[in-house]
Amino acid sequence: MLEMLERNKDNLMDVAAQDTGDKGAGNVITRRLNKILETRLENDKDTLEALKELSTFFTENTLQSRRNLRSKIEKRSLAINEDFLSAFREVKEALDAIYNDVSEMNNSVQNMTSRLQATKTQTHHLIDQTTKLQAESQKLCLQQEVAGGFLRSFQLSPAEQAVLRGSSREAAITSEFFTVLERVQSIHSNGRMLMQSGHQTAALEIMEQMALYQEAALERLYRWTQSHCRNIESAETSGLLTQAMSRLQDRPVLFKYVLDEYCTARRSVLVRAFIDALTQGGPGGTPKPIEMHAHDPKRYVGDMLAWLHQTIPSEKENLLALLKGCDKTDVSDQIQQTLSNITEGVCHPLKVRVEHIMATDAGATVLYSVTNLVRFYHQVIGQVVPGSLLQTTLEELQELSQQTFLLALQSQVRQQLNERIETPPSDLSPSPGVSQLLNLLREVLSVGSVAEGRQQDLVKIVASIVDPLLQAVNESATRLPTTDMAVYLLNCMYQMQSTLSLYEFMDDRLERLQAQSDAQLDTLTSEQASSLVANLNLGPIYTILQEQGRGSLSSIPGMEPSSLKNFLSKLDGFLVMPDMLVLPQINLLLSSTHRSTVQRRAFEVIGAIYKQLYEAVHDPENLYQNPASLMPRTPDQVLKLLIV
Repeated sequence: MLEMLERNKDNLMDVAAQDTGDKGAGNVITRRLNKILETRLENDKDTLEALKELSTFFTENTLQSRRNLRSKIEKRSLAINEDFLSAFREVKEALDAIYNDVSEMNNSVQNMTSRLQATKTQTHHLIDQTTKLQAESQKLCLQQEVAGGFLRSFQLSPAEQAVLRGSSREAAITSEFFTVLERVQSIHSNGRMLMQSGHQTAALEIMEQMALYQEAALERLYRWTQSHCRNIESAETSGLLTQAMSRLQDRPVLFKYVLDEYCTARRSVLVRAFIDALTQGGPGGTPKPIEMHAHDPKRYVGDMLAWLHQTIPSEKENLLALLKGCDKTDVSDQIQQTLSNITEGVCHPLKVRVEHIMATDAGATVLYSVTNLVRFYHQVIGQVVPGSLLQTTLEELQELSQQTFLLALQSQVRQQLNERIETPPSDLSPSPGVSQLLNLLREVLSVGSVAEGRQQDLVKIVASIVDPLLQAVNESATRLPTTDMAVYLLNCMYQMQSTLSLYEFMDDRLERLQAQSDAQLDTLTSEQASSLVANLNLGPIYTILQEQGRGSLSSIPGMEPSSLKNFLSKLDGFLVMPDMLVLPQINLLLSSTHRSTVQRRAFEVIGAIYKQLYEAVHDPENLYQNPASLMPRTPDQVLKLLIV
């Protein structure tokens, strides 16, 4: 088709060129042809589409075909319009049907609108009433919610009232009971706030009602607590009892009644447990009954007191657990008083048994052990239950045991003194009774005491033994000569000092013994010095020296050089062997210190006399010729030879 158009285009151009010069009227055709000729068919989409459609039925490019082309196009266009008209007729019929339906629907809607308008006019009053009723209903619902909230806040539900009252008088208390009771107290407190907000009447009624609930609940709680307080050790009720006492602290009278009931119950339990420990022992016989050791006073008393020392803190822990929730008031005094009342029951059986032990013929050492035990536990238990009857009982038992011990000790000392302190032995050593009493002292003091009062005990014990012993020793020593008596007393006191020096708080006693020992040392020194003066013939010389003043000593009889040579020769022998003139009794002294002290002091006496004689001989007024050859040794040399 395009090739055909190209050929026709060339022909048209030729025809146009011929017609251009002939006709001026053909300018229009010329312009149109030029416009057609100038058209670029490949860029005209509509023309191309038309040509494509034309090629479907224009198949031959002949003259006849070209002449019939117009009619064919018109016929084809007519056929197309007829087809469109036929299709549009169907659409129109469908639209007409729809229109009819819509018209009918419109009529129905108009009818319904009319009827609805009529109905709306008729029901307008009803709608207004319904609206008012709905608003009133909403208001009533809001008021109902407010009233319900008020009742929930200021009233107890039936279930809560049932929990508070209990199903019966003996109904058990549960944790829910305390929750409801807490709610009652909270409502009562909120009632005060309600009163302050201006609702006095309602607030007073609510508070009065809650007060009645609270009183009834506390009365029930009091009865339950009073009947269950003895089971404080039970894990099921201990927590509930603690909460119960916390609630009852607001009612001091009920609180006191419960504590009194608790005291009665626990006192009975404690006494029964103490008697069982004494007579039956522990579960299955372990530990054994305490009274099986009644033959051993120390263990018997110690086991009883140790049992109390272990049990009473448990009672205190139970009481503290019972009252640990009581934080509104200070209950420390009530705890001490209650614990004192609980422990009263064991005082009588304990006192009877300890007094029975004191009435036996136990030795002083055993009694002192018992005394220390009682004193120790008196201090320890007194810290747990101060001011209690048990502390008073232990104090009385301590005094009784101490008195009994001192009486037994004094009796034992008197017995030993009567049997053992006789005539002193020939070797002047302490009598057997002295050693035995000092051994008794060591045995008694060997009983350790960790309690207070040890110093007073030591002073009393030592006084009870040492004072009678000293008196008996002095009495027995009076039968001896002076020297023997001094040696015997020194030996006895030395043994006493050796024993007492091992203990504290004995300074005063040791000082007194040392003073008595010094007196005996002075006596022995005097005897020893007198013996030396007599053996060395120093008596006349000493007397003359003391009476000097009648002229020169060399002319006095007994002081001439020949007499002095006799003394000096004996002195030389004495200086060679000083021990040959020592009294035999001195060697019987047990203490080497005493022996050396007596010898030194006696030798110092001889040295002092020798010094006086030496100075007199070397004095020119006494007219001794060649005094250096007569007395060549100086006093210091002599004293040095004597005291090595």
